[in-house]
Amino acid sequence: MTEKHRKYYLLDTNILLHEPLAFLNFDEHNVIIPMVVLEELDNIKDRHKDVSREARVAIRSLENALKDATPEEILAGVPLARVQGNHQAEGRLAIYPDYQLKQTDSALNLSENDHRIIQAALELQKSKNGEKVVLVTKDINMRLKAKGAGVKCVEDYRTDQLIDDIRFLSKGFAEIEGDFWSHVGEVTSVQEGRETFHEVDQKVLPTVFRNQYVIDEEEQFAGKVVAYDGNYVRLHDIGFERMMSYRAWGIQPKNIYQAMALNALLDPTIDLVILTGPAGSGKTLLALAAALEMVIEQKLYEKIIVTRNTPEIAESIGYLPGTEEEKMAPWLAAITDSLEVLHKNDESMESSLNYIMNKANIQFKSLNFMRGRSIQNAIVILDESQNLTASQLKTIITRCGTGTKIICSGNLAQIDSYYLTAVTSGLTYIVERFKDYPGSATINLNGVVRSNLAQYAEENL
Repeated sequence: MTEKHRKYYLLDTNILLHEPLAFLNFDEHNVIIPMVVLEELDNIKDRHKDVSREARVAIRSLENALKDATPEEILAGVPLARVQGNHQAEGRLAIYPDYQLKQTDSALNLSENDHRIIQAALELQKSKNGEKVVLVTKDINMRLKAKGAGVKCVEDYRTDQLIDDIRFLSKGFAEIEGDFWSHVGEVTSVQEGRETFHEVDQKVLPTVFRNQYVIDEEEQFAGKVVAYDGNYVRLHDIGFERMMSYRAWGIQPKNIYQAMALNALLDPTIDLVILTGPAGSGKTLLALAAALEMVIEQKLYEKIIVTRNTPEIAESIGYLPGTEEEKMAPWLAAITDSLEVLHKNDESMESSLNYIMNKANIQFKSLNFMRGRSIQNAIVILDESQNLTASQLKTIITRCGTGTKIICSGNLAQIDSYYLTAVTSGLTYIVERFKDYPGSATINLNGVVRSNLAQYAEENL
């Protein structure tokens, strides 16, 4: 591609915090980093925040790319092809001296960093003689302000986006119309101990993944995909009634979706269970009930670690009093609420909760302090994971060592982050990345079971 047809991508700070090596992901196009972005990275790198690591990595990576260049070359653009590593970047990387910008009659106040970046995009738009200049930011409000200020091309960073529409996200199960067996021609069935397996033509299930559940509308079949080879699909016939009879810590499924979730949660061969669905569908309650069952009754694991990302307004939990568990309590009220539901009929609920907390060794941890740990023989419940990026989820999943099961739950309709949408959420990313991994299962819990009021609100508000 000629230099004339290459685009210029101007990166906001949050892009490098989201992915420190993002500047290498624009193929043959040129990348420009405003000086104010370097200032913001410098301010963030020493803070006690989870993103401080990303800021340090981004600074080191930029320094590595520009270390042998002269000041004139850095302003003009340094070839990215010379940067070592696994990438296909063939454009140039430049630093834009936005400190030279002067206040104009526009509404942009250049004392604000976001406005300096937007003004830099406007100046580049003028100076590049009609060549395409794109401002890339994950801040939705900044995208709106940039367009209002006259920036012609403003985009989100989508390199880690695996789907374009949340409607195409894997649900973890296939629901067959009518009676499942009416769609099946030839079938080979085998009995292995108490379990029955069927091999059916893959035309019956054209889109298939391992550990994908298969149910039908007439409640005649409920099974799980255990293998496939392009011609045939091997199904474990679990049985509709059998799945609906599962129990975990006194909890029984209220619908087939919860039954599939319990099957995955109670299966020790599945190391990662991803639960998605609306508020009130039972994600947290099922995860906690299954965890207590496997730790206390079955003794398959030694402890339960509950964690979630703290809101951006309080990324540092240090200002709260008490131990780490006590500091995390306000953010993990959903877990304590679920514990109360599980023991509401006990003679002394408070005594029961204290006993269970000690017996199951339940620990509340902040995600911001999980980096560097190695978690062994535990169940990790990661609540509200829709607010996490792919790199943050990678941080926690890679902490899981031998004999550890992780349960990620979240509602993609309740994203609180300024920088994430349903299609760019880390939860969406891992659903797609792990949907065919033999040690994982995804269940979308259709239907609100919390109350009639909650269900009506979910459907109508």
